[in-house]
Amino acid sequence: MTAVPSGFQTGFPVRPDLVVEAAGAGDVRDAVARAASGGLRVAVRATGHGLAGPVEGGVLIDTRRMDSVQIDPVRRTAAIGAGTTWGQVVEAAAPHGLAPLNGSAPGVGAVSYTLGGGLGILGREFGYAADHVRSLDVVTGDGVLRHVTPEDEPDLFWGLRGGGHRLGVVTGLETGLVPVARLYGGSIAFDGDGGAGAEVLRRYPEWTRTLPDALTSSVAALVYPDVPQVPEAVRGRYVVSVRVAYTGSAAGGERLVAPLRAIGPVLADSLREMPYTQSPGIHNDPPFPHAYYGDGLMLSGLDPERAVRVLELTGREAPMMTVVQLNHLGGALATAQAAENAVPYREAGFLLRLLSPLDSTDVAAVRALYEEVAGVLAPLVVGRSLNFSFGGGDRTDGFHGRRTRERLAGLVSRHDPASLFGGAYGSGGISPGGR
Repeated sequence: MTAVPSGFQTGFPVRPDLVVEAAGAGDVRDAVARAASGGLRVAVRATGHGLAGPVEGGVLIDTRRMDSVQIDPVRRTAAIGAGTTWGQVVEAAAPHGLAPLNGSAPGVGAVSYTLGGGLGILGREFGYAADHVRSLDVVTGDGVLRHVTPEDEPDLFWGLRGGGHRLGVVTGLETGLVPVARLYGGSIAFDGDGGAGAEVLRRYPEWTRTLPDALTSSVAALVYPDVPQVPEAVRGRYVVSVRVAYTGSAAGGERLVAPLRAIGPVLADSLREMPYTQSPGIHNDPPFPHAYYGDGLMLSGLDPERAVRVLELTGREAPMMTVVQLNHLGGALATAQAAENAVPYREAGFLLRLLSPLDSTDVAAVRALYEEVAGVLAPLVVGRSLNFSFGGGDRTDGFHGRRTRERLAGLVSRHDPASLFGGAYGSGGISPGGR
């Protein structure tokens, strides 16, 4: 085995027996056939953001060269290759007044993100990215390249949208775009050490009950490193911020966020009207490769007491740096095509995401903290988020409910009986289909 660069996620070794830098679907088909003939497992990587864990042996198919984007402004669709990032799709769609259902980080692989469901910054208005897929091209375990649509291969069409990477290697897909060219968005940052942070978490669940579906928001809490690369306003501080993306007018957005501004003094306020191409600035996700572990808990709801307790466990006194993000769900995420794909837990009201750098700690210590957080939230947890399990691919419990998991397992037994892509749902590890 030979070690190769791990991509965006640097926390886990990548040591396959063979690396295939695919330039097209034919290369992917040949790689899968070769793996099948040699009895080797298959892992897939585009950018590596969502690497589920170490890659040891087998065949690694790298799809970064498959980064094509074709926009059809009349049909409002984008045809994207397996290695295409969301930033590329956003830039290509913008001249037509259109936008994809992308996430917060422009460097994330669009196809892998969509296979896990795809929770975007406009999710409450338009649903999951998987809800907008029109067709997919996938190489299944028998080495066959299939064009998957609702009419042709309907079972695969259901399972690939929200089921993850175990049904084959998706070489490209066509997805619908939405008519969004601008939005009102940004963040309001509060001092987490001064009491305002806890007050934000007390008020946030109630505030979300008043919101229209056109406003998607989240809360983030973290202790920023005291280093020159961090803006002076937040350097070394424990910061709790609310991030907003609203497709309505700026005046309407100002009215909706007024209760947040009334909480108290802010460290920074970037809320403004912006072209959609500037939307990555709402979250300002780090663009540089690093080592991290993460998990996501789907919650039926959230009460202020438990929310504040999570802050206490993960704040300045936590044993390691932990980034907490609380996403408000509902709206179209709960209703759009709810029975037509494998995206689970539509009933969830919130998603709690946890992420910890691994530079100065280890996975065991991080897991111990996460288990304590999960214990606080246990009565509210309905499942886990496949999209946001970073490095936790050896824990597959909770990614789908029983009926969805059983249906997906049936598809795996039909299309990947040799378990090239990771085996049955609910047992074994997730095929590291890093975004």
